[in-house]
Amino acid sequence: MSRKIVILGAGESGTGAAVLAKLKGFDVFVSDCSSIHPNYKKILDEHAILWEENQHTEKTVLQADEVIKSPGIPDKAPVIQKVMAAKIPILSEIEFAGRYTNARMICITGSNGKTTTTMLTYHILKQDGRDVGLAGNVGNSLALQVAETPHAYYVIELSSFQLDNMYDFKADIAILLNITPDHLDRYQYEFQNYIDAKFRIIRNQTSRDAFIYWKDDPVIAHELTKRRPMATLYPFSDACHSELKGSLCDGQMIIHTPNGIFSIDRNELSLKGRHNLYNAMAASLAAKIVGVSDATIRESLGNFKGVEHRMEFVARVKGVDYINDSKATNVNSCWYALQSVHVPVVLILGGTDKGNDYSEIEPLVSEKVKALVFMGVDNTKLHHFFDGKIKITEDARSMQEAIEKASRLATEGDTVLLSPCCASFDLFNNYEDRGKQFKECVLNLQKYEK
Repeated sequence: MSRKIVILGAGESGTGAAVLAKLKGFDVFVSDCSSIHPNYKKILDEHAILWEENQHTEKTVLQADEVIKSPGIPDKAPVIQKVMAAKIPILSEIEFAGRYTNARMICITGSNGKTTTTMLTYHILKQDGRDVGLAGNVGNSLALQVAETPHAYYVIELSSFQLDNMYDFKADIAILLNITPDHLDRYQYEFQNYIDAKFRIIRNQTSRDAFIYWKDDPVIAHELTKRRPMATLYPFSDACHSELKGSLCDGQMIIHTPNGIFSIDRNELSLKGRHNLYNAMAASLAAKIVGVSDATIRESLGNFKGVEHRMEFVARVKGVDYINDSKATNVNSCWYALQSVHVPVVLILGGTDKGNDYSEIEPLVSEKVKALVFMGVDNTKLHHFFDGKIKITEDARSMQEAIEKASRLATEGDTVLLSPCCASFDLFNNYEDRGKQFKECVLNLQKYEK
């Protein structure tokens, strides 16, 4: 009798896990409490996989030998509480997919910068001609790739939610960029719980594996006084010290690995800003560890185009630059964005608060921001924190209203920056939808100017 797997959530990861489970001979059932997208229904039907939408049939779910959970479903969800009470193992799509591949895994996490680092690492390996897949929070489902288009390498962006339900999976190269408070609403408002989730990326690593991390992150530094990673350590920083594997010396980014030393003038990097220097160091270390040539790394660092919705220049309208940083869903991301802008800023903030502490950006806001536009259903917390500290604060209930107000407040030479610090779900489908609406509204301004 075949083992039964129930998959909760029929998005990209859940559908991919279902296909792989079916291929491996499991009795598969997919359950989603919302409507399933037609594209995913088509995939499930093509593989003769049973599914339901807009409900969870408890009797069927609790018959599972294992449950694969979408990372978006919190542990406090009633169906998960019942699965846990029944002592049914819960795992992630990444954990499940890892059982069925011997590919080399390059895994990236961090509160900020992980998408850029993931895309840059993938870009370098792809330009080197490697057989590489892109998975996790970006790209296609790892499980679906393992089932239908297996690769020799995978570059995987991992959120804390995905790491929560990973147990036997191992990263051959683990990259931990930084840890700042984020998603605390999912971690009982305990920062340490979130930290512990991020550090699961080094779980199961051995001395043959690599752990790449930002040495100057205070949280990582503190945790490493308590933890003893088994992997070979590759710390990086923008300092110039011999113990660093990635460093900045006399304007040169220098990478040290057993495969040799790579260096490049910082000005040759296509991505600007200190945060992108760190992303480039991490990606270059991973590439050099797997043996990518210096010529390919150099070329890739120079021609990488960046990530949509991350410090994305949209247009200049009446002498004002408009920058889309919709991917900044936490306070630390906004800090990096503000740090990289050197002119007066009209800052658009707001959305679904995740337990944010805005004191981290307060000095930069005081220094650089001439006006704040709060865009959300409930801006009470933002007003409580910023009122009286910034002369001008205004509210907006739509992107159109936010752009209209920001364009009125900005003058020639300023920058209007969308860097919300918050999740997008109060007014938008996701951060991509928020960023696309920002760009559409700005481009409409540009048309009007013409």
